[in-house]
Amino acid sequence: MRVQKFAVSDAAFERSPGQTGDIFAGNVVDQRHGAPVTIGFGRYGKNQTLEETMTVDDVMVVLEGRLSVSSKAGTVSAGPGEIIHMPKGETVTIRSHEEGAVTAYVTYPHWQEARAD
Repeated sequence: MRVQKFAVSDAAFERSPGQTGDIFAGNVVDQRHGAPVTIGFGRYGKNQTLEETMTVDDVMVVLEGRLSVSSKAGTVSAGPGEIIHMPKGETVTIRSHEEGAVTAYVTYPHWQEARAD
């Protein structure tokens, strides 16, 4: 694998699996590239909610807007330049706010493979 740079415009966004709302994911690096992690961008419309039990360790960097993530331990909110880590096995509710959000993410292992199991 070679050193590469990516922008949001490089992502081919698809509706987040199992979702009907305005929540999209766009991988730019994943198992198809021989990488041990998945790297991509997420796009959340205004006031969207995603509930999920994490099948992977997921790190999100908020690039634009604001997100809140709730779990049994409480709620954290993040804006541009802030990072949220969601550990494997944790049940979370991710909520975008009025302005929506754009994120960058890294998961280990690959989230598509973990969801298929």
